[in-house]
Amino acid sequence: MKDGVIADFEISEHMLRYFIGKVARKSLFTNLTVVVAVPYGITAVERRAVMDSAYRAGADDVITIPEPVASAIGVGLPVEEPTGSMIVDIGGGTTEVAVLSLGGIVHARSIRVGGDEFDMSIIKYIRNSYNLIIGERTAEEIKIKIGSAYALEQELTFEVKGRDNVTGLPRQLHLTSQEVREAMADNINLIIEAIKGSLERIPPELSADLVDRGIVLAGGGSLIRKIDRAISEATGLPVFVAEDPLCAVVNGTGKILANSSRWSGRD
Repeated sequence: MKDGVIADFEISEHMLRYFIGKVARKSLFTNLTVVVAVPYGITAVERRAVMDSAYRAGADDVITIPEPVASAIGVGLPVEEPTGSMIVDIGGGTTEVAVLSLGGIVHARSIRVGGDEFDMSIIKYIRNSYNLIIGERTAEEIKIKIGSAYALEQELTFEVKGRDNVTGLPRQLHLTSQEVREAMADNINLIIEAIKGSLERIPPELSADLVDRGIVLAGGGSLIRKIDRAISEATGLPVFVAEDPLCAVVNGTGKILANSSRWSGRD
C-alpha cells in the first residue's frame, strides 16, 4: 500500500486470495462478499482497480466503503441519527476527515498525510540537523517512543543510532521530544487545517451538534501524544481518541459486512 491505495496489485491479489481461501474453506455459503474500505479521495480508476483485485482473488461481490464511514461505524458513532458526528482517521498513508449524519457523508476530505509522512519528516529533520541517516523503522520507533503534537509536562529523550552522512560511520545521538514535535509540526498543522476547513463547510445545525459531541480521532496517528489537545486548542471543540483506534476501520467493515445488503450499491 502507498498513500492509502494499492501500489503492487499482483502481491495484493495473492494476499487477498490467501485470506479469501481461508474464509471460503470455513464457510458453507458459495457466494462470498468482500467489503473494502478505501480513502475518500480515491479516484474512480483507483476504486475500480481495488475492486478488480478483489474479484480476481475470488470474491463474488465487492462493496467499497469510504474509510471515514467505516471508521465512524467502527468506533460506535451514531452515524444513522439526524445529528452530526465527526471522525478524523489518521492512518499510515492518508488522513480522512468527515462529518456524517443520517447514514451518509455531509462533508469529507482526504489528505495524503499520515504516519508514513510523520516518519519521513523525522528522517529529514535528523539528516538536516545532525547529518545522521536513519531508516524508516527507526523513525517510526522515535515517533512512538517520544513523538508528541503538544508540549509535554515532562519532555522525553531517545537514543538514536544511525550512519553519519559525512564519515559513513555508525553514530548515535540523544534526540528530545521537542525536536520530534518540531519535525512533525508541518504535518500536524496540515491535519488541523483539513479539520478546520471541513468545519467551515458544514451546516450550522451540525456545527452545533459538534459543540457537544466533539471530534473523535481514530487510526494509528491518533496515538501520538497529545494530538487531541493540539486539535482541541485549534478548533475549540472537545476531542476524543477512540477506545480502539488501530482497529476502527477493521471493526467498521466487519459491522458493514454483517449488514451488507444495507450498504450494497452505495459505494
